[in-house]
Amino acid sequence: MVRIAETHQCYNALQYPIIFWDGADGYHFNIKLINPATNKEMNKKCYAMHYYSYRLMIWQDEDNYILKCHQLFHQYIVDMYAKIESEHLLFIRLNQTKLCSEQYIHLQDAVVNDSNTTNVGRLMILPSSYAGSCHHMHEYAQDAIAYVCHYGRPDLFITFTCN
Repeated sequence: MVRIAETHQCYNALQYPIIFWDGADGYHFNIKLINPATNKEMNKKCYAMHYYSYRLMIWQDEDNYILKCHQLFHQYIVDMYAKIESEHLLFIRLNQTKLCSEQYIHLQDAVVNDSNTTNVGRLMILPSSYAGSCHHMHEYAQDAIAYVCHYGRPDLFITFTCN
């Protein structure tokens, strides 16, 4: 059995043969952006998020057959979102020095003070731009405190639910 990485250009055609019956290539890391004015390739890389948002657009006078696949379309959307997130995490992992991850003193202190460093793998810092990371949640908490300091304590807490 051979495992095909989700970043391989033939992944979409192999995983979803009903949607991609013609064997068309899907997203891969080497797709370049195209300048709409000149219709020539630019020196910039096309990210997965841009590629899939373009593929899922509704175009006037054209049928988007992906949108007509109902439940398979839903599975495709979830799978492609996972691919977008894995590309984002790969970027963060490969660019730790650009993100100044060595500047995080709390992490360095934890490694120095912890006598059992055999459980520590390769350290990777998720920046505050990554939703759900510790730095992201800390930023939200700081914002909430700043709102209370500026506007005062809230009088009402209203929640809405929808079915």
